[in-house]
Amino acid sequence: MRVLCSLVALSLAGCALKAPPAHDDLAQQATPNLKVPAQWAEPAVAAEPVRAGWLASFSDPQLEALVRESLEYNPDLRIAAARVEQAAGYVKAAGATLYPQVTALARGGGALSGDSSGLQGAGIFANWELDLWGRVRSGREAARTQHASSALDAEYARQSIAALAAKSWFLATEARLQKAIAEEMTAAAERSLGLAQERLRVGRGDESDVTLARAGLAIYRDSVRNLEYAYRQSVRALESLAGRYPAGALAVPAQLAPMPGPVPAGMPSELLERRPDVVAAERRVAAAFYGVEEAKAARLPRISLTAAVSSISSELFVLKDRDNPVLSAGAAITAPLFLGGQLQAQIDIRTAEQKQAVAEYARVGARAFSEVESALAAGLTLEDREAILRDAVAENTRALEFTNVRYRVGVGDLRAVQQQSLALSAARTALVRVQAERLVQRVNLHLALGGGFEGRP
Repeated sequence: MRVLCSLVALSLAGCALKAPPAHDDLAQQATPNLKVPAQWAEPAVAAEPVRAGWLASFSDPQLEALVRESLEYNPDLRIAAARVEQAAGYVKAAGATLYPQVTALARGGGALSGDSSGLQGAGIFANWELDLWGRVRSGREAARTQHASSALDAEYARQSIAALAAKSWFLATEARLQKAIAEEMTAAAERSLGLAQERLRVGRGDESDVTLARAGLAIYRDSVRNLEYAYRQSVRALESLAGRYPAGALAVPAQLAPMPGPVPAGMPSELLERRPDVVAAERRVAAAFYGVEEAKAARLPRISLTAAVSSISSELFVLKDRDNPVLSAGAAITAPLFLGGQLQAQIDIRTAEQKQAVAEYARVGARAFSEVESALAAGLTLEDREAILRDAVAENTRALEFTNVRYRVGVGDLRAVQQQSLALSAARTALVRVQAERLVQRVNLHLALGGGFEGRP
């Protein structure tokens, strides 16, 4: 009994588990050639920390409602949530053997029992493995950190779906605006055709201008049909994202949302501790670390305590010197002697998995920095391009007015009008494209920085 008490006390004390690599140590090990600067390479507002609630900064209630709908009904998020529940179950299963395992066994039938022994009775049996070397606890910690990783992956999936919904919303609005520009240019081409036909009727024009006008009108009509298809496809993508039937019936705004103000980008050194996908990768490194510790502890002996209470009787035999019920207790030790290198192979496998997890952490971390810098650079470039294209649209509009006047008074020809119309159409199309892309890159910046979309800025 003293031996059993000593084993129980030793089990409760146990061997303390080793801690996985600290954040700074892991970053140094994973990315030895990556020196994180004090400031972002691209110009950014770094004086303030990254704030949550970026969705509300666009001041679009329709967009906010669409994001909520996408989060509720998107099948990818339901899959991620199920994986979190699955990981939680693995945590419970991994730590179950830390507690005594109790089972019950009963047998009846008397003389009619299957082996004709007439034995009948019942018993309760308990077995408790003393986790002296931390094998079970390491397995439980591996499952816990994997569960944390799954939860963080699910959170990043939510942020990604919200960002995708916002970007798709802006792109669908852009498609509608591009279609409207093509329709306006088609109407202008129809007016040019009418003017060419009138000039031909009064003898001031020729058949060549009418043919050119008809050809230009056909090109614009084809553009309208193509953009109509693109618009409906973008709307269907939004509906599918929200779990709706892709009927192409969702209404999107006729104008793009105004560009919000500057975004605080915080410090580069804070990024790896804020983004859910990076922290999830760090948790996977910890899970792999505990997996190695579990494999190492599996080489050591396993000590178990057993206890039982049972009562057995027989209608055919007299059980000699047996009192019912019977109480018993004991201990068992199992030590691996020769398994053909199986245990060492498990250690090698888990070590390789840990190396993979560290490399994956390095990949995710490097990608996070790249995404922030790319989004910052794109935002600045697109801002400059928008200003340039606004001037281009204004100048091309004036030039088209002059060209139309020259054609009406007979100084110019229709070809010049068509060329100038195409130049104006290209400038307007490029301007809308840049304005939509600025909004898209703003969303990309929020996602890259790891600021949540919920809450108010």
